[in-house]
Amino acid sequence: MAYKKFRGDYLFTGTALLDSNHVLVTNEDGAIKDIAPIDEAGEGVQIFEGILSPGFINCHCHLELSHMKGLIREHTGLVPFILTILKQRHATEEEIYEAMQQADEAMFQAGIAAVGDISNNALSFAQKQKSKLQYYNFIEVSGFSPAIAQMRFETALNVYNTFKTHFPNHTSLVPHAPYSVSKELFGLIDNIENNPLSSVHNQETPDENTFFLTGEGQFNLLYETIGIEIKPFYKPSSKTSLQTVLPLISKPKKLLLVHNTFTSQSDIDKLKTLSQVQQAIFCLCVNANLYIENKLPPIDLFLQNNCDIVLGTDSLASNHQLSILSEMITITQKFPHIPLTSILQWATSNGAKALGLDDKLGSFVVGKKPGIVNIIKLTKEGNLTKDSKSVRVL
Repeated sequence: MAYKKFRGDYLFTGTALLDSNHVLVTNEDGAIKDIAPIDEAGEGVQIFEGILSPGFINCHCHLELSHMKGLIREHTGLVPFILTILKQRHATEEEIYEAMQQADEAMFQAGIAAVGDISNNALSFAQKQKSKLQYYNFIEVSGFSPAIAQMRFETALNVYNTFKTHFPNHTSLVPHAPYSVSKELFGLIDNIENNPLSSVHNQETPDENTFFLTGEGQFNLLYETIGIEIKPFYKPSSKTSLQTVLPLISKPKKLLLVHNTFTSQSDIDKLKTLSQVQQAIFCLCVNANLYIENKLPPIDLFLQNNCDIVLGTDSLASNHQLSILSEMITITQKFPHIPLTSILQWATSNGAKALGLDDKLGSFVVGKKPGIVNIIKLTKEGNLTKDSKSVRVL
C-alpha cells in the first residue's frame, strides 16, 4: 500500500505541538498510519511551511442562515439582532440552498472537518446529505408561551425525525435559549429518549440575566414586538438565566453552552450543584460576540475553573466568515497569554469529543481520518497573526 508523508515546521497532534523532526504518515485514503521521526520517514515527504493540524471542528453554526450574510449591521445588541433575524431571514428556497452550499464548501476548504449545526427546519437536510463535512444536527425548539409548548414540540419532532433517518447517531432535539423556551417546553424536550448531547444559547447579553433576575430589560421589547403577553405566565426567578434553567435539563449526558459572554463564577459553581448533566462544555463564538454585542466571553475565568472549551462560528448573519481559524486568531489577539496549543486543542480534539466524533476526527491517532490542515503565515515564534491562513491539505 502506498503512503503519503507530510512534514511541517510544526505538527499539532490534537493535544501536542511537535517540531519539524516529525513526519505524519497516512494511507491513500487519509487514515493515519504513524507519526515517524524524520530520520525514519524515508523518501517522498511533502514539505509545508507553518503548522500541520487535524481538521477543525466547528461546534456551533447556523448553516440555514447563510443567505443573511451582511444583512445585519454590527453592534446592535442581541434583542435588535433577533428582531432583524425574524424580519429578514425569509428568502426563496433557491437563495437559501445556494448560500448553504457555498458556506458548506467554504468551511471544507478552510479546513473544517465537522460542524455542530443548529436547524430550525429541514432546509439544510439535502445539503448535509451530500456534504464532505460531518454534521451533528441540533434540531432547535423555541416557544416562550406555555400554551404553544406541545405544538412547537411536535413541529420540531417532525424535523428531528427527518434528520434521524440519515444521521441516526448525530441528531439531538434541543432548546434555543432560556428566554425563548417555556418550562413546559423544556420538560418535553428533556423527556426525549436517546438525546445524549444537548445545546443551548447561553448568556449572550447582560439583558438575558437581567430579565431572569428582575424581569426588566430589552427582552420585554422583544415579546411585545412579536405579540407575546408574558405577564400571565412569567415571573422572574431572581436567578441568572443559566441558573434558572439548569434544573430543567437533566437527561443529556453532555450540555453544550454556547456564547457564555456574561457567565460568572457563580454560574460555574452552580453547574456543579444544579445540573445533573455529566459534562458541561463551553462553546466560544468570539467573532459573533464582537459582531452582536461587541463583548468577549470571560475565557480566563473558564480556564481558571478547568472548563471544557470548544469553538464555533455562529452564523453568517453574525459573522463575516465561517472560519475556525479566524476565531483562533481573534482569541490570540485578545488573549495573547493563552498558549496556541490550548487554542488548537479547543479547535480540534476537544470539539470532536464534544460532538461524539472523536472516533474518527480531531487528532492524529492511528486509524482516524481527521483531515489535514496547513496553517500558514505565522510569526517567527510560530504564533498566529492577523494574516494567518488555513488551507486544506487532505
